[in-house]
Amino acid sequence: MKQLKQQFESCATLLVQYLRRDWKKILVWVLGLGLLCSVYVPAFEKVAQGNGHVGMFITMGNPAMIALVGPTPITSAADYTVGAMYAQEMLLFCSIMAMVVSILHVVGHTRHEEDLGLSEMIRAFPVGRQASSLAVVIETIGINLVLGVFTGVVMASFREASITFAGSMLFGLSLSVAGILGAAIALVFAQIMSTASGASGASLGVLGLLYILRAASDGHNETLSLVNPLGSTYLAYPMTQNRWWVLLIALGYSVVLFAVAALLENGRDMTASYIPERLGRSHARRGLLSVHGMLLRLNRGIIIAWLVAFACLGAVYGSIYGDMRTFLDSNQLMKMMFVDSGTSLEASFTSTILIVLSGLAAILPIVIVNKLYTEETRLHLSQIMSTQVTRSRLFWTNVALAFICAILGTLLTAGSLGAAAISSTSGHMSIGMGDFLAAGFNQLPVMLIFVSLAALLLGLAPQLGKVAYGYLTYAILLSYFGNMLDLPKWVTKTSPLNWMPRMPVDSFKLAPFLAVTAAVIVMTVVGAWSYSRRDMREGA
Repeated sequence: MKQLKQQFESCATLLVQYLRRDWKKILVWVLGLGLLCSVYVPAFEKVAQGNGHVGMFITMGNPAMIALVGPTPITSAADYTVGAMYAQEMLLFCSIMAMVVSILHVVGHTRHEEDLGLSEMIRAFPVGRQASSLAVVIETIGINLVLGVFTGVVMASFREASITFAGSMLFGLSLSVAGILGAAIALVFAQIMSTASGASGASLGVLGLLYILRAASDGHNETLSLVNPLGSTYLAYPMTQNRWWVLLIALGYSVVLFAVAALLENGRDMTASYIPERLGRSHARRGLLSVHGMLLRLNRGIIIAWLVAFACLGAVYGSIYGDMRTFLDSNQLMKMMFVDSGTSLEASFTSTILIVLSGLAAILPIVIVNKLYTEETRLHLSQIMSTQVTRSRLFWTNVALAFICAILGTLLTAGSLGAAAISSTSGHMSIGMGDFLAAGFNQLPVMLIFVSLAALLLGLAPQLGKVAYGYLTYAILLSYFGNMLDLPKWVTKTSPLNWMPRMPVDSFKLAPFLAVTAAVIVMTVVGAWSYSRRDMREGA
């Protein structure tokens, strides 16, 4: 017992210090995510007016939509209330956002602080070996519980008949459980991986894998979805069945993962890991002696992981097209909707899903651009700058690598989506591979807008590099929910993902393509000019 107490000595003191340090971040976390997940109730009420709920029930019964947002236990349009609609369309994505924020928070306060040497300074005081990790876990659990209660109270405050207080609290606490699960996953990988970026990447990779697996099982085998840790965060069916017991599954996974993380941390030295960095060669390869070779080597692991993820994600959604055709053939109302509009179901879904996939594909090149500033803050660029390598060359080589990865991501995503779609329908579709690739190519300038924004910030204000991620997240959410919420056109146009025609439903237009491309060039050039003139962090 005494030894256990020593392991966590001064945990309470560290917890207080963390709360004092993070209070602004916590405020933004709770208010921002809580309001984002709860304030759309009036918009859903508007959508459900008249026979709107009937159309939404039919639409959300589409296997493609179930794979995207999850299922509902409702079996008839008459019972598809605002609450049921809200839970199906919002809970999964809100749970994922809660998990992502928790993952980044936990990794930032554990492995990242070890990388910076802050943990070593803290351990110099009478602090237990695992006190810091426990303090971070308690802080994260507390934040997520506050987030859940806040979200539930805001939802209940709209006094929508189908959104009961119990249902809204279950919705909110589902987010809490999701955040706690994300924290547990992150804490495990913080022990296993050798760097903060590796821990974050592995945690987010597992989250992506869980999402893909649930997309394959939702609507076909609920038991498999419940076994999936991610599935146990959104299959409680708030506002309909209110299955509180489902949250216990996610909590069970979290407890096990926290215990595993504690054992792993207890068995390693500070700054060590269970997957150490591989020792390099005694003499560098010829390719590593160049700027582009060095940057490619720095980003090699994350490039390979993300490109494989793009291909898998496209293939998963492409495999749904066969079920979509079956769904359309068995649903006369849906068939009439698309026949009257002159739009095929495949083309409509392709135009929507490629916007989302293109937004996700933009993450990799943004990471590559921001990696240059990460190396700068670690004082790794000083020796390079002391040679004949200029800032301009370093900047343009890094941005060129990001642009190439954006192009590869587009081709892989659109190509794998098209190949899987054609295979699942045995080629019986109204669109072909050329349409998929053309639709992906159409979104390329929009992807590069986010990359050029990151490049611009790298030159002007590199400490604000994460703004590019925030704007990308905003754009994806707005593009996904914009039409459903019937937002004003000027609001939807604040998302670059809505600037281009939605191919293959709409035809290609050269003017917006060239205009966005020109904006990309201008922003990148300004970023390069600023980068070559701003102060750099230097050191030995």
